[in-house]
Amino acid sequence: MSTATAVDERVNKASPLTRLMRRPEIGALMGALVVYVFFAVADQTGTFFSLDGTARWTDVASTYGIIAIAVALLMIGGEFDLSSGVMIGSSGLFAGLLMTEYNIGVWPSIFLTFLFAAAIGFTNGWLVVTTGLPSFIVTLAMFFSLRGINLGVTKLLTDTVRVAGIAELPDGSPRPGYESAKAVFASDFSAYSFRIAVVWWLVLTVLATLVLTRTRFGNWIFAVGGDSNAARNVGVPVRRTKIMLFMYVSMSSCLVGIISLMRLKSMQAGQGVTQEFIFIIAAVVGGCLLTGGYGSAIGGTIGAAIIGMAFIGIAYAQWNTDWTWLFLGLILFVAVLTNSLIRRRFQGARK
Repeated sequence: MSTATAVDERVNKASPLTRLMRRPEIGALMGALVVYVFFAVADQTGTFFSLDGTARWTDVASTYGIIAIAVALLMIGGEFDLSSGVMIGSSGLFAGLLMTEYNIGVWPSIFLTFLFAAAIGFTNGWLVVTTGLPSFIVTLAMFFSLRGINLGVTKLLTDTVRVAGIAELPDGSPRPGYESAKAVFASDFSAYSFRIAVVWWLVLTVLATLVLTRTRFGNWIFAVGGDSNAARNVGVPVRRTKIMLFMYVSMSSCLVGIISLMRLKSMQAGQGVTQEFIFIIAAVVGGCLLTGGYGSAIGGTIGAAIIGMAFIGIAYAQWNTDWTWLFLGLILFVAVLTNSLIRRRFQGARK
């Protein structure tokens, strides 16, 4: 009889390769490398691979990524927010109207706008957890409501569908506080015109990753997305967790709205509409499951980077930009398929 001692497979340690391949964002990372090389080769301007080109696509990716990170956390928590795109316009219009129509200072207006966004997020979350309706329905209703308010209120107060004159007072003098707000939200920080939004994007990626992997709240997010009833039975505050995630999404949209307002010195009523699908695409490409309980903030960031490379890469390749949406659709399908295959192959691997 053999004297070898049987080892319970549950205590076997997975190899470094297996642990790496189990990461939810690994498929997106491989895809990002492929997309980067593809557009570097297809580039007809010689710019994509340069620092100037990198500044361009990271600028696009940053404004998508800031919200995609929040959407990723919300999807890990098992919910969706279809009002995240329109909230960009709502926030920019709200801040702009406070400045131009009510003569409130720039920084107080920004502070009040973040409070407004938090209230919208709280409303979304409270309605979802209280009514039991799918978040798809609740946030879709909020989407249409905000879209109508953006148009109606803006036209009522300004007789147009936009807010302008953010940088100057009615007499043409500089608006106090605008330059300092622009430095924080819309400035460049290098000779190659990298935007400060990239810094916001990267910092939020790090913070969200730390929250997910190093805090109790991060464990709660995974728990409520995996099985909210089981999470509730072990003491996880499901309602509070989901409401806070909805608030985070709305406030992330608010940040992008303020960034856009400071850059453009104006805001259109339709700004951000339909971009909510891009944020969801970025999160899904980054490895988030539609069923919740799985994903990462880093994945949302990588998904946004892929989208940023696609938008700029297609232009640098001198292709018709109408093909951008087809490319995004293909990226979504291929990324989900790749992530699924990788997850099936390595989820139960022990070696």
